[in-house]
Amino acid sequence: MKSLTDQLAQYASYHRDQRNVWTHFVGIPMIVLSVATLLSRWSVLSLPIGSAGMELTVAALVSAVMAVFYLRLDLRYGLVMSGLLALACTEGSSLAQGSVLHWLAWGLGLFLVGWIIQFLGHYFEGRKPAFVDDLIGLAIGPLFVVAELGFLLGWRPEVHQAVISRAGALR
Repeated sequence: MKSLTDQLAQYASYHRDQRNVWTHFVGIPMIVLSVATLLSRWSVLSLPIGSAGMELTVAALVSAVMAVFYLRLDLRYGLVMSGLLALACTEGSSLAQGSVLHWLAWGLGLFLVGWIIQFLGHYFEGRKPAFVDDLIGLAIGPLFVVAELGFLLGWRPEVHQAVISRAGALR
């Protein structure tokens, strides 16, 4: 398995235009929330806990698998990503509770608008998205957004410098 720095540097090499990075701050959270919303209507397991019970949704299961992936890459980023995925599942579940039309409008609407914003960023970049060459880019995208935000706040400067040395500075 590639290291955190390897994954971030490879993804970052497709994202060196500042405008592209900023579109990712908006588009990727929208896509993550849309996937959580769309996958929240299906239960994998229902547990009779308390008066209401508890359901394990496909969204929660996918988020748990992704959380393990992120935790294996890096404990600190993995904990942040786990919290954000839990938040996306909670919000996605709320959006999925309405009618089928409400659920699909939010899920597909967020998905479509999020991807439009992503492709706008790659228009600025002049380069195709990373996932076109390696599907793992779909999993690294949300981590990249968290890492870039952390870098802006001065978090993990050693990782930031390693990514810049491999992918180059933002322009």
